[in-house]
Amino acid sequence: MALVLHAGNTNKNAFKALIAAEYSGVKVELAKDFEMGVSNQTHEFLKINPIGKVPVLETPDGPIFESNAIARYVTRLKADNPLYGSSLIQYGHIEQWIDFASLEIDVNILRWFVPRIGFAVYLPPAEEAAISALKRALEAVNTHLACNTYLVGDSVTLADIVMTCNLVLGYSRVMTKSFTSEFPHVERYFWTMVNQPNFKKVLGEIKQTESIPPVAKKPSQPTKPKAKEESKKEPAKPKEEAPAPAKEEEAPKPKAKNPLDLLPPSKMILDEWKRLYSNTKTNFREVAIKGFWDMYDPEGYSLWFCDYKYNEENTVSFVTMNKVGGFLQRMDLARKYAFGKMLVIGSEPPFKVKGLWLFRGQEIPQFVLDECYDMELYEWTKVDLSDEAQKERVSQMIEDYEPFEGEALLDAKCFK
Repeated sequence: MALVLHAGNTNKNAFKALIAAEYSGVKVELAKDFEMGVSNQTHEFLKINPIGKVPVLETPDGPIFESNAIARYVTRLKADNPLYGSSLIQYGHIEQWIDFASLEIDVNILRWFVPRIGFAVYLPPAEEAAISALKRALEAVNTHLACNTYLVGDSVTLADIVMTCNLVLGYSRVMTKSFTSEFPHVERYFWTMVNQPNFKKVLGEIKQTESIPPVAKKPSQPTKPKAKEESKKEPAKPKEEAPAPAKEEEAPKPKAKNPLDLLPPSKMILDEWKRLYSNTKTNFREVAIKGFWDMYDPEGYSLWFCDYKYNEENTVSFVTMNKVGGFLQRMDLARKYAFGKMLVIGSEPPFKVKGLWLFRGQEIPQFVLDECYDMELYEWTKVDLSDEAQKERVSQMIEDYEPFEGEALLDAKCFK
């Protein structure tokens, strides 16, 4: 007898159990004629899930709701199922990635997508926070997949099923090619997974979105019986309430009150330096480096060296470079106020990671220290410009001078 899964046929949370069933040889069927918003509000459905959410699985022993729980149940129906690994530590890692896929990937994709289609209030700061958190999570997955084909072990597990189903919504609705190209190992992994026969049988053909959906217009205030009574007494009332949505639109304005925006004007225009850096192709020392010191304002800006604390861990070149790339991505929040150079140094492991940063103000901005967790992985030293050796070191780091401090450069990345 087949298990019955109550959900629509496009529900990515239902896909988890259906794909697990394909791998496990378990028969699971979608409830016939299921209509979201109708079927799940009936008295019969509310008996099996009191809050009316889907999916819900009907079993001979009673109903199960919550998609990950359903997928686990289906997987456990097959004894010694390889979807749960071959050892206790693999089981632990599978559960770890299931939680990560739910709490770090799925949550932030939804926080990005749902407000844009009008199902939640859209606030730009909240969207920026969701995208930043999603990038941080994807960078962690990307680093892991740099050395692994699957999340756990050498074959598909339940962790891969849950992760891929959660990524499907992102790839198909908000994560464009320009966004996902920052995470090449995640891209390789995702397209490999969705083209596996058991995945494809359930998911069908997945196409990546070409654009992020525009923000939906705010829905009009719902009309309730009470509102009708008020309109009879005072027809103009709805017009008086109309300004309310404007308050939501004005909510992002406090974001402009960054303490760095309140500092006295600086003679150094950061964008002009960034343009000079980007456009100088020859005679870099004579043009760009000289231009930097001519522009530099020691009262309005400060320079900082950073040294990675755990260089002994940097034994794989591309993993080390990915680590630095992730750091720069997470520094996006400081782009208006900073310029940086990060060097990966050495011809053999362990590789050293050193950097130079230009920040607005005399200290490292507090919001950067609070929001970018990478900051605590580095030792930070303020540049003493009265020391000519330190000043020359700044020039060499901007220039990608090689050999740097007697060693070859493996990679040099710029934040601008």
